[in-house]
Amino acid sequence: MAQNRSNGGVLARVGGLPLWQRALVWLGAAIVVMAVVVLAAKGLRAIPAVQDFLRTYSGHTTPPAGTPEGFPGWLRWQHYLNFFFMVLIVRSGLRVRTVQRPSAYFTPKKRGRGAAPKKISLDLWFHQSIDILWLVNGVVFAVLLLSTGQWARIVPTSWDVFPNAISAALQYASLDWPTENGWVSYNALQLLTYFLTVFIAAPLAALSGWRMSGLFPAKNKALAKAYPIEWARAVHFPVMLYFVLFVIVHVVLVLSTGALRNLNHMFWGQDAGGWAGFIVFVIGLAVAIGVMEAARPVVLRPIASLMGKVSRN
Repeated sequence: MAQNRSNGGVLARVGGLPLWQRALVWLGAAIVVMAVVVLAAKGLRAIPAVQDFLRTYSGHTTPPAGTPEGFPGWLRWQHYLNFFFMVLIVRSGLRVRTVQRPSAYFTPKKRGRGAAPKKISLDLWFHQSIDILWLVNGVVFAVLLLSTGQWARIVPTSWDVFPNAISAALQYASLDWPTENGWVSYNALQLLTYFLTVFIAAPLAALSGWRMSGLFPAKNKALAKAYPIEWARAVHFPVMLYFVLFVIVHVVLVLSTGALRNLNHMFWGQDAGGWAGFIVFVIGLAVAIGVMEAARPVVLRPIASLMGKVSRN
């Protein structure tokens, strides 16, 4: 108990200030930065040359002919599972980084005549287990995305996506946001952001996590030298921060640009108003939070023991 209180005190007083005070400082700084960005964007939009640029590039994109509209059932499930696994990955990853003395350890079952399995903390076992589920879900998502034509909604197919993305960013920053019609197509900034998230950030997270995990063939000296673990560590945490920022901004924009219609798109599969999508969203959010809070040693131990040995040291 003394150790737990000690750890809690360290985590609660980061940088000499209580955590809640540091949160207020960061919140105040974020508000000031956002105010400066908004004022700067409005000032830019008063310049005639910028007004001409916005008239030339509206921020919208035109998907290739034949691109499907709407959100089929498989895409809605994939979207939710990605969010669900990401919540657990971020939470468990933070525990791996902050818990100094794990309450339990996991040792996988030995297979064959290889080296003895490596013991890891129970938190790290849970983190890596969720990583694998997230990767499986990602592979299924990529296959369905490419085989159904939905890829064209989030992959740039024209160079004008870049000036249109700048236009959309300026409109967002000045709080005069571009018209949303996500059922048909995304604006250029959304398209580039989704492309970055799915095809760049996610593979970087997977590859860096694989290098740092016990699944990496550490005995392969040539591979280990070609891909140093320091590179993976330098990439993995910033990518996690990107995903956290992406989820926050994504949720804020979904709720502030027509919440009921947007939620019906992704959680009910209809381009309409009403509360059905909102209700499903709330249920899904409650499930994710409930599982996140339940993922404690007392719950994880019996599950992990099915796959190996769980011990206290």
